[in-house]
Amino acid sequence: MDEGYSVGRLAAVAKVTVRTLHHYDRIGLLVPGGRTPAGYRCYGEAELDRLQQILFYRELGFPLEEIAAILDDRTVGPSEHLRRQRELIGDRIRKLEELAAAVERAMEARTLGIQLTPEEKFEVFGADYQEDWEDEAERRWGATDAWKQSQRRTARYTKADWERIKAEADGVNDALVAAFTAGAAPGGEQATAVAEQHRRHIGRHFYDCGPQTHRCLGDMYLADPRFTETYERLAPGLARWLRDAIHANADRLEREG
Repeated sequence: MDEGYSVGRLAAVAKVTVRTLHHYDRIGLLVPGGRTPAGYRCYGEAELDRLQQILFYRELGFPLEEIAAILDDRTVGPSEHLRRQRELIGDRIRKLEELAAAVERAMEARTLGIQLTPEEKFEVFGADYQEDWEDEAERRWGATDAWKQSQRRTARYTKADWERIKAEADGVNDALVAAFTAGAAPGGEQATAVAEQHRRHIGRHFYDCGPQTHRCLGDMYLADPRFTETYERLAPGLARWLRDAIHANADRLEREG
């Protein structure tokens, strides 16, 4: 706009405080393009663009001094800045996905009552494992019979047992992905067979998992984004396909009595 932005208006547009803009001015990071006749700061479109760049790098954790050096590098043009930002965003997404996976592994471990030392948990479930994530699972399922049964069964498992169980679970997941990517219909013979493999794995190692319990688990894989993400990382669309295959298999088992 021809009249530019006052410091208050720019703060409102960018969702920062006036104090922040004053600080950026003092350190030379974002200097107003001009002043009003009354002496107030006035920012133009160029300053607005620079502020957007500043806030982007701040969101990624860059210190102000480094941001200034990046933006004042005359050898880097706008297209190069956009390419760099795309790469940085990609890195952030990958890191968040890794953290989400670590949270999921921790919740799974707590749900199943894993009895391992902290060091062994890291070895079996990954370096990002954090024990404080286990509390949520206990709050959600601690009063259920399945939780109590799982606690009794898993209390005697050794590290070697957990490594074997995890390898078996990975095999089940591989079978799910193979059936899904082959285009198997959720209600077809191949899909219900791998859904049954999934159900029996749970029942064999953790708690009795009848058709209705398994059906509820399938629903949770869609209702809880963290569980959904676990299967979506294996193959996009797998979570819903697995839920439908579990339901179809549960219906089959109930029909057969």
